[in-house]
Order: sequence, then structure tokens, then C-alpha cells
Amino acid sequence: MEFSTEFDARIGQGDVTLAQRDVELLRAIDDHGSINAAATALGRSYSRAQQRIVELEEAFGELVVRKRGGSGGGGSQLTDDARHLLSRYDRLRAEFTGVAETAETVLTGQVVDRDGELATVETPAGTVRALVPSDGDEVRLTLRADAVTLQSPSKSPAPDRTSARNRLEGTVRTVDTGEAVALVTIDVGGDVRLSALVTESSVEKLRLHRGTPVVASFKATATRGVPTA
Repeated sequence: MEFSTEFDARIGQGDVTLAQRDVELLRAIDDHGSINAAATALGRSYSRAQQRIVELEEAFGELVVRKRGGSGGGGSQLTDDARHLLSRYDRLRAEFTGVAETAETVLTGQVVDRDGELATVETPAGTVRALVPSDGDEVRLTLRADAVTLQSPSKSPAPDRTSARNRLEGTVRTVDTGEAVALVTIDVGGDVRLSALVTESSVEKLRLHRGTPVVASFKATATRGVPTA
């Protein structure tokens, strides 16, 4: 089981998850006044859009009021429940983005190999692949919390040396919860604490608490380096 913070904000209800794509559909219905016009504007299938609305309504309640054609024409409009759901999504996304932008992990290290813009860097926490400028071998790497994926050690295969995805093993040190998301810090060795942003439901699913063993993985392209002075 894993939760990737590279995904956008999501709201789950039972087996159905409202994601950015669904939010775009609901807002397009609000803008264009019908499911058909919304699907056309988004370049999607009308039948699939209609089916998705039904799936969402089974989980979240009535979201779209459909009107038959007549003297005033037919169409669709959002319910108050739909507007409340969109507001809830906006609040979640704002919290998610705000924490992600302020929570960064900083690593210092030595470049030991280069492959174009990608470099292999030895850090106190282990070997990390990152985007690093060509000038300078002593570098400082930064990694945003929303670029980190947490997995249980048994579910995370070890990559080879040239993998485009980094993998650091560690244990959870703190779990700071907010309204909808949690900022998790992980001890990954070398006195380095890595930050990861996850949802509250993922904290429960992964059973994250102080001392939980985890693997933190992140793309090399999400890890940016600059030469140290």
C-alpha cells in the first residue's frame, strides 16, 4: 500500500474518489449549463461524463439537477451540495499546496557521477539522483514534501543504480495533522529528516506513527540541486 503525494488533492467517499478531473467536469457543467456542453468543452465523451456524474452522486448525493427541454430549453445546474463539495475541495487543495510549498527537505552532497542534467550525489542519507547544474560538485539539493511517496518496505522494490526514482529507508519521527492533510517527517539516516505530505486517510491506511518503518521514494527530476558557495 502506498500514497503518492505527487497526486493532487482528492476527497474519498466509500469506493469513490473526487479528483481534479471530476472538479473540472462539475465546474464545466456550471459554466456551460449542461453535461453535454461541458463534455464537449472538455473534449470528453458525453456518455462517460454522464456515467461519472452518476458514480459521484451515488457517493456524495445529488450534485446536478437535470431539466428537460421545453420553452426555456433543457440543461443542468449544480446543487448546493455540489457547491459545498467544490468549496471543500478548494480548502483541501489550498491546505495541501500551502504545506507543500513551505515544507522542503534540504540535502547537501558531493556529485560522484553525471549523465547529462542528471547527477548521482552522495549525501548523508545515501545516494540520490537529482537535476544538478554542470558547474560545481558540492551541491545542495531541495525536495518538496508533495513530491515524496511513502510505502511500506515490503512493497518497495530496490531500484538499480541508474533508476530515475530515489529510494530512502527510514522510520517515522512525527506526524503533524491538519484539517485534511498531514506532514510526516522521516528519519532517513545521517541526521537527515525527510518531509512528506499525505492525507489523513493515508495516515490511517499506512498506520503511520512514531517508529513506523517506511520507504520514501521520489523522482530524480523532482530533486533539484544548486552548487554550494
